Amino acid sequence: MYHNRFVLAVLVLSVLFPVAALSGTSEPVPSYQEALEAFNAEHAKSDAPPLGAEDRRIMEDAAQELAVRMPEPGLKVGDKAPDFSLPNAFGRQVRLADLLGQGAVVLTFYRGAWCPYCNLQLHALHQTLPHIEQQGARLVAVTPQLPDKSREQVAKDGYPFEILSDLDDQVMKQYRLYFEVPSELSDLYQRRFSLDLADYNGAGRYVLPVPATFVIDRDGVVRAAFADVDYRKRMEPAAILAALKGLGTR
Repeated sequence: MYHNRFVLAVLVLSVLFPVAALSGTSEPVPSYQEALEAFNAEHAKSDAPPLGAEDRRIMEDAAQELAVRMPEPGLKVGDKAPDFSLPNAFGRQVRLADLLGQGAVVLTFYRGAWCPYCNLQLHALHQTLPHIEQQGARLVAVTPQLPDKSREQVAKDGYPFEILSDLDDQVMKQYRLYFEVPSELSDLYQRRFSLDLADYNGAGRYVLPVPATFVIDRDGVVRAAFADVDYRKRMEPAAILAALKGLGTR
């Protein structure tokens, strides 16, 4: 089912009519919210069986527990972004400080290649990349999944930006995004969606980040931030570009 939802997400993005451009490039700026609404509309027409009452309870309980445990996830504007070095999809170490030496960084945390909402966001960011680079910034994504899973993503979707693997969970913890998936929810993923997070993250790693995006200036200070325990909510590309333009990075 998750594979089908990924394909649906790609199809939705391919027909989405984006909003007007905000930078000097001729490429339009996509809207994540519009992509999400189109995805939901298409999914509603699919023949996938709805979740039963017990499965809905499990998901709602997990969401409520996470909201209570992490009422304000993520770094805040003005915080110093912790430095880190992580392997990319091809095993090469990439350090945040080195990237900041070249300009501002848009740092986004996502759950994994299996997540349709993450794929909607990543495709939107890919389309936004010319505008991000026009502002002298770099786009970097961090995920708990193994590098080989990221490599498959890069090959499939042609992502030219770095996808880094947080294999010991330390960066997710430093950025105040880390949580462990409850066993009841993990069992539901496997039973209902044939999704075992360990297949993506490695043995015993039933962990995820709260999806988040940070705009970090060259001094390593967070200048814009978005993190929400509702995994369907993501920072809009237009908001990212507005923050970058405010930095005067050009």
